Amino acid sequence: MPQNLTVGVLALQGGVVEHLNLLRKAAAHIQSSSPESLEGLELAFTEVRTTAQLTQCSALIIPGGESTTMAIVARRLGLLDPLREFVKVQHKPVWGTCAGLVMLAEQASATKQGGQELVGGLDVKVLRNRYGTQMQSFVAGLDLGFLGQGEEPFRAVFIRAPIVEEVNIAAEGGGCLEQGGKGPPVEVLAVYHGGEGQKQAGEGNGKGDIVAVRQGNVFGTSFHPELTNDVRIHVWWLRQVLDAARHGKLVVNGV
Repeated sequence: MPQNLTVGVLALQGGVVEHLNLLRKAAAHIQSSSPESLEGLELAFTEVRTTAQLTQCSALIIPGGESTTMAIVARRLGLLDPLREFVKVQHKPVWGTCAGLVMLAEQASATKQGGQELVGGLDVKVLRNRYGTQMQSFVAGLDLGFLGQGEEPFRAVFIRAPIVEEVNIAAEGGGCLEQGGKGPPVEVLAVYHGGEGQKQAGEGNGKGDIVAVRQGNVFGTSFHPELTNDVRIHVWWLRQVLDAARHGKLVVNGV
């Protein structure tokens, strides 16, 4: 009997359908290019709105949208603590895009009055709305080395996007740490070095803005891959989910 592997998309608000569409395309790509990766596994993709649906998932995407609204709705539905359990205790693969990155951060700045609740999992501090209003949205080419050598730049869509201000904010006890020990450091996977968005937002810090990070089982991007036709990041992440299913945990840096 094949092992069921369900990947969920948190469906409280935001780009849910878009992620599901690209996940299905990513699965088809993997099936055609390396069918052995799926041997013994049966993939399914689903929307997640309840704790019962979350418990059926082996991995989860938290999509773009509005992080404050997501947190409020998640609290009302009783999902915040189950999400924290999913990320921090069960250590299942989780990817957050834009608002999802904010939700997965341990700290956030420029929040609305009174702050907001976060799921956590990434030992980072994020700055919300780094590039201004929705009218100042833009598309920029990013060199994403984690996709492989020789890959063309990824056309990243930035919409009221956050950035990572600080990494490794917690020496111990952070979101992705294994019980009773230290977890892996935060890996910076992509930096945006300016151009249109930087001009709109100001001069910047001269070092570029961190727009993609990974720490253990948690991956976050400031931009919206789901709003493109480029399936490469979804393929990359889904391959990690498949590896995690086979090894019983997410393999990080080949370990």
